[in-house]
Amino acid sequence: MLCAMSGGVDSSVTAALLKDAGYSVVGAMMRFWPDDKRTDTFDSCCSPDAAYEARRVAEQVGVPFYLLDYREQFQRHIVGPFLEEYAQGRTPNPCVNCNTKVKFDELVKKAKMLGCRYVATGHYVKRVDNGPEVEFHRGDDPRKDQTYFLWGTPRDALPYILFPVGELEKPRVREIAEERGLLTARKPESQNICFVPGKVQDFVAEHLPQATGWIREIASGEVVGEHLGTQFYTLGQKKGLGLYHSHRVRHVVHLDPASNTVWVGDYEDCLWSGLRASGANYLCDLADLPRELDVQVRYRTRPVRAHVVHADEHGFELRFAEPQFAVAPGQSAVLYDGPRLLGGGLINDHARDLPAIPTVAFAARPVPG
Repeated sequence: MLCAMSGGVDSSVTAALLKDAGYSVVGAMMRFWPDDKRTDTFDSCCSPDAAYEARRVAEQVGVPFYLLDYREQFQRHIVGPFLEEYAQGRTPNPCVNCNTKVKFDELVKKAKMLGCRYVATGHYVKRVDNGPEVEFHRGDDPRKDQTYFLWGTPRDALPYILFPVGELEKPRVREIAEERGLLTARKPESQNICFVPGKVQDFVAEHLPQATGWIREIASGEVVGEHLGTQFYTLGQKKGLGLYHSHRVRHVVHLDPASNTVWVGDYEDCLWSGLRASGANYLCDLADLPRELDVQVRYRTRPVRAHVVHADEHGFELRFAEPQFAVAPGQSAVLYDGPRLLGGGLINDHARDLPAIPTVAFAARPVPG
């Protein structure tokens, strides 16, 4: 059994539970931080200190521990695409990409190389064996459920993955850690993007060129402000727009890097009746995908009912039962049938009924100074 250990309490308890269950456990942590790690990056999860703590926990539990070098894959699959998405006017979720492109894909391969039957992680997800079919279901702790981040897991990897804490609530996980005397029992959770020091906007500004452009009203094409780059905005945003008429409440409703234009409008202009997604991954047979299902378009939003207009191996189109606010390209559209995770895709664009963008002249303007 290869147990992914991050230096946090969830993976620590995972290793302990597996050992108690009689598995032959090998602890492993994926190293992502570079040799020239910047201050305030990789300081909680995925950090040198976390690796030290994971090794110490492995000693407490009585299992061997290995630090696996995945720096190059992390830069190629996570950091690079993260910046590319912002440059294209999209809002990425690097944690989804990390689980899809690096963690589960690479860990399952590594487990097979080491002769391990399973990979286990501390995710709050339930594995359900339904005859020959393995399903992922929402974790029993609704506050911690992490199925949203796992929609991209290769379907053929599902039989090899276990989630020992998926049927536990977070307080109970900490109790187990305390009972076992694990040094991570009271370790706080990581909330930030591991490779980003400080604010995302500052990180993006360091890596992407800035160019001033117009902020325009979606209904009329009227210039209502200026911006320093479409990469600094996200759909639905209403604060920090710097509009000429600041008393008017406006939301970002469309980003167009090609013309370097930020489009704003009323709240109603930011409501969409559906979405299209690409890069789909299904955890069921496509023929068995329900025509009516639940979809979650951001991690912290509730799932909503939707009708599948079209679905193929490349992507899908959905129509919401009720309009949704700020469906952001680059985020994940994650599909569910009740608690069961069915798969997902990356949101390509918002609904087809986005207000028509007026044809207006635009002159590129350099950043002052």
